[in-house]
Amino acid sequence: MLKECLEGLNIKPDGIYVDVTFGGGGHSRAILEKLTTGHLYSFDQDDDAKQEAAKIESENFTFISANFRFIKKYLRVYGVKTVDGILADLGISSHQIDTADRGFSTRFDAELDMRMDVQQPQSAKTVVNEYSFEDLHKIFGIYGELKNARTVAQAVVSGRGAGPIETIRELKAALQTYAPRGKENKFFAQVFQALRIEVNEELKVLEEFLQQVPEILSPDGRLVMMSYHSLEDRPVKNFIRSGKFFGEVEKDLFGNEIKPLHSITRKPVEASEAELLENPRARSAKLRIAQKLA
Repeated sequence: MLKECLEGLNIKPDGIYVDVTFGGGGHSRAILEKLTTGHLYSFDQDDDAKQEAAKIESENFTFISANFRFIKKYLRVYGVKTVDGILADLGISSHQIDTADRGFSTRFDAELDMRMDVQQPQSAKTVVNEYSFEDLHKIFGIYGELKNARTVAQAVVSGRGAGPIETIRELKAALQTYAPRGKENKFFAQVFQALRIEVNEELKVLEEFLQQVPEILSPDGRLVMMSYHSLEDRPVKNFIRSGKFFGEVEKDLFGNEIKPLHSITRKPVEASEAELLENPRARSAKLRIAQKLA
């Protein structure tokens, strides 16, 4: 939904913008095309993204090799206190999914990895082989939203009893019996989602990022967020609606709502049928746009 993202940012040619998920660089390149004297700062912790960013030759562009949970810290390094727009395309990039040895996809056999930052010590292999039954039960239930999370956790513990589970093939073999017939792909997608979220602390990162947004955005600045499952979309929706992740919006003595952002989109924007034909992965995408109150 590139067009919708760009429209949501309401780009000014002399504005300052941040793409916190550079990925393959598609969004960043499109934003740069609309800038004249403005500047774009793009974040990504992935080494492949860093190499792709190095191909962009523009004095209006700065790539920051870091997790966007540190957005305020790194922008301050460059002397930037406020920006006119922030774009976040959550989840994993197509490149990460399609690169077999990254371990993100159930379509390939590779070592269980799933790290967005390959320098960090904990991988999916660590989680599968070292987490307790209780912790596995928790992440499969909460992050994977599996109805049989307890059974899956026990299957992992039992499976690794015969030796470490180190590859995608070995994990799928340990769990194949518990995949609902006819829904095997969805089942393993949920298992992988749970592991990926845990490995990369994705929900914690998202909350830390959102809490910094009101301070970083200029008055009338835009926040454009694209999420791919309810665990991502829910905190985004709640934070835009009330300025916090749980509970109702607070009000002052006069009954006025106290919140930093105003929702531009009453409902999340979803991909058109035409886009789905070109990019089936966009089927689960939900785009929310908010503006900082002046």
